[in-house]
Amino acid sequence: MRAWESFVADGDDDARLDTHVRPLIQQSWHRCALSSIDASRGEAPLARDEEEVERLRHASQELRDAARDSFGRVGRLLEGAQAMLILTDHEGVIVETVGDHRTLEDGRRIHLEVGGVWNEKVVGTNGIGTALWTGEPVFVHAAEHFCAGIKPWSCAGVPVRDPFDGRVVGVVDLSGLIDIFRPHNTALVALAAQEIEGAMERRQNQQRARLLETFLGSRLNTGHEDGVILLDRLGRVIYARRAPERAQIAGVERDIRLGLRLLGLSERMSETDLVAALPEGLRPRDVSPLRIDGELSGAALVFRGDRTATKAAGRRIRPDEPGDPLIVGRSPALLAAIELARSVARSGAAILVEGETGVGKELFARLLHAEPGRRPHAPFVPVNCGAIAKELFGSELFGHMPGAFTGASREGRPGKFELADGGVLCLDEIGEMPLDIQPYLLRVIDDKVVYRIGDGRGRPVDVDLVALTNRDLKVEVAAGRFRRDLYYRIGAVTISVPPLRERGDDVALLVEHFNRQIATQTGLAPLEFPEPVMAALLAYSWPGNVRELKNLVVRLHLVVRDRSVSLTHLPAEIVAAPLPPVAGLASGPVASIDEVTRQAVVRAIEAQDGNLSKVALALGISRPTLYRKLKQYGLRA
Repeated sequence: MRAWESFVADGDDDARLDTHVRPLIQQSWHRCALSSIDASRGEAPLARDEEEVERLRHASQELRDAARDSFGRVGRLLEGAQAMLILTDHEGVIVETVGDHRTLEDGRRIHLEVGGVWNEKVVGTNGIGTALWTGEPVFVHAAEHFCAGIKPWSCAGVPVRDPFDGRVVGVVDLSGLIDIFRPHNTALVALAAQEIEGAMERRQNQQRARLLETFLGSRLNTGHEDGVILLDRLGRVIYARRAPERAQIAGVERDIRLGLRLLGLSERMSETDLVAALPEGLRPRDVSPLRIDGELSGAALVFRGDRTATKAAGRRIRPDEPGDPLIVGRSPALLAAIELARSVARSGAAILVEGETGVGKELFARLLHAEPGRRPHAPFVPVNCGAIAKELFGSELFGHMPGAFTGASREGRPGKFELADGGVLCLDEIGEMPLDIQPYLLRVIDDKVVYRIGDGRGRPVDVDLVALTNRDLKVEVAAGRFRRDLYYRIGAVTISVPPLRERGDDVALLVEHFNRQIATQTGLAPLEFPEPVMAALLAYSWPGNVRELKNLVVRLHLVVRDRSVSLTHLPAEIVAAPLPPVAGLASGPVASIDEVTRQAVVRAIEAQDGNLSKVALALGISRPTLYRKLKQYGLRA
């Protein structure tokens, strides 16, 4: 405290300070002096208004989502502990606080609350701002703070880094009055920051997989020889093949690599805007925004390649392409469901397809649409009932006349039933349909006539209706959430799609199918799945079913550089799944990842007849690592 008083009184003319002041704090005080921070200040500034605060919180949504679980858990533990946990964005603006109720109240007196701005440039030395400046974990205790009004506090801040490109995206801070100070506070906060970074990495991997999947399912005309760059929602490169190697960014020539930010994306950007925002000299022949759940989530850049290189390489495999099966599998339960679907495809009866999320119910609807006998180019119209606002349901399904209601288009619009005339209307998540719309749906099914909203004239429609649900509609009927008469009308023929965990070796067939499909579409070599990896995939229960499996294969194509998948590339929940018993091993469930790894090594040794070089290759590890595993598990080749 005496050193601070002397520093404030004498100014920054003498760079020497009391030797009891840590160098970290000395350096920060000098920065404060250079920035003309008012040392008598009693609190941090607040963001201008509630609208500004909400904008900042929305901009940090990814960080806040990643912190939700750890903050919820730690927040409960801090009640009565005279401490609070704080999350800030990359500018030091607080976006979340949890902890002891009284401490939260005390924090508001110095604006240690959502909207408070705690970077060094405005409030001087403190755990948040100094952690942002240094990029390292720090604690600032009591008189070490630069501003007088903050000195009764103790705080420990740790930067949170984006796992993809390493930039600091925020700070986690533990704060309280000076009695909470413990030397290990910083270590505890560092653990929370690591947990948040881990959650961010998992979410980003999922998002990048969805972006690649969205690109693969887009109508962009790309061939094997074309160059492709995929950007995430921040304009960073997440995937590149046969693309330009360098680009001028802000006047500096940079290598195009994963994580490089090529441009800033915004929701209002058109394709023309995207092209204009690209670095000089980077001019693709095709640019397409990529949307996930209706939101701009990235962009695809396609560069012209040498189309004479190979005639066959540009072929795109799509689920509805002749010769490419709609549904992959040969398990008896799946084949029985396919046979039933084909037998009722042209019966004219409404069909209900039941199954868990991700089993491929819409593929069954497309199978019904693709059966012989339907007129050429018959429409297939999918409708996600769970994604339609209640007040728009009638308009979406039945259409409307000009000016029929507030917000209606001036020209009027046909509904999904009219658009599907002569083909198949697929109502996904039909259990989400509002009760007051259900009688109108029943009437259209029975009468085969649709009435647009605001029009008394009926329009005949010839539509085969396929309804999809992951709910037990009998339970929904009993609970009064679904009409009994509609249930019996759409459920006259019910097809139950088996979950992936009940389809045995179909997992291996699907892995092969998606691996080949994605390799062809991306121009990459197919991945290799050694026996221990495939055994882990077969042992997993796949709660997300086929969708989860496909997303995993897409993600592996992004992250596996040497094209050989090892157990380390798989998510922990898959590696930890119990494996079938192996001769010479206990037959009970596997209790740990170590046991899974041990079984994988044993199987690889058996499969390779004890050839350790081949065993190491199959496991995706080096020979020295393999020797350590053999010693660790007491195994001999």
